[in-house]
Amino acid sequence: MEYQVLLYYHYTHIEDPVAFAQKHLADCKEIGLLGRILVAQEGINGTVSGTIEQTEAYAEMMQNDPVFEGIVFKIDSAEHHAFKKMHVRPRPELVNLSLENDINPHEITGDYLSPAEFMEEMKREDTIILDVRNNYEYEVGHFRGAIMPEVDTFRDTPEWVLENKHLFEGKRVLTYCTGGIRCEKFSGWLKREGIGESVGQLHGGVATYAKDEETKGQLWDGQMYVFDERLTVPINQVEHVVVGKDHFDGEPCERCINCANPECNKKIIASEENEQKHLGGCTIECTKHPRNRFIARYELSKEYVDARIAALEKELAQHA
Repeated sequence: MEYQVLLYYHYTHIEDPVAFAQKHLADCKEIGLLGRILVAQEGINGTVSGTIEQTEAYAEMMQNDPVFEGIVFKIDSAEHHAFKKMHVRPRPELVNLSLENDINPHEITGDYLSPAEFMEEMKREDTIILDVRNNYEYEVGHFRGAIMPEVDTFRDTPEWVLENKHLFEGKRVLTYCTGGIRCEKFSGWLKREGIGESVGQLHGGVATYAKDEETKGQLWDGQMYVFDERLTVPINQVEHVVVGKDHFDGEPCERCINCANPECNKKIIASEENEQKHLGGCTIECTKHPRNRFIARYELSKEYVDARIAALEKELAQHA
């Protein structure tokens, strides 16, 4: 059976996000979808998976709703579901910028650039390429020459830009993210604040760039992180450059995992060998956590776990 993954967002007015989320969850379950959808008064953002028939039924339902007129779906083929459950959650914002004076992308946003236009502009010396995703996404893959703001959360990015305003002086600022939703708002904020000479955004995000027949994903190094069970997907169809580094030994790697400590859940890059060696934990404290999911998943014996932890602690002591 063939499956598909739909990635989408749409800025529109939803009067009652809570009521909409409840009904939308019921609709998704009736169709048979699995995935994660966020709903706010400013619109909707989601990724869902299902059979071709199920995903087409969902897309048709959304496109027939006047509230979502013009909605665009980015489609990936898959061998099975990309999620385990179906969630539809109301939120104050689709992307958390926490601005006092919020941005409405319908009123102000960066210039839309097609994949071909974006690729050509990246080659210019007067451009600065700004990655507005999360740090762990950047680490596994990014556009060549792109900079990543040194922040912990997206809402801290505006402050970082203002503190480093000199980097953008006289430059054409190019922004990109996975599907385009962050850039719609953030490029608008950049324009409003007068950052750089002008501001452009990759229309449809890296997900669209990856499938463009003209660009073939060129100038992208590494893989792209995705928020489902696939974790990463390839982008560059011409050459494959590994930029990720193993969390434990720094070796080239682009295999992403979540820390086995459910209270940490940090996203890291790690080889299968190192994941097994550290029992899925990103630190010795996480490895020793009583609810370590790696230990539970593989039903490891107490004797094996104790011996593995002792070996790790000995290794740490030698390097202290």
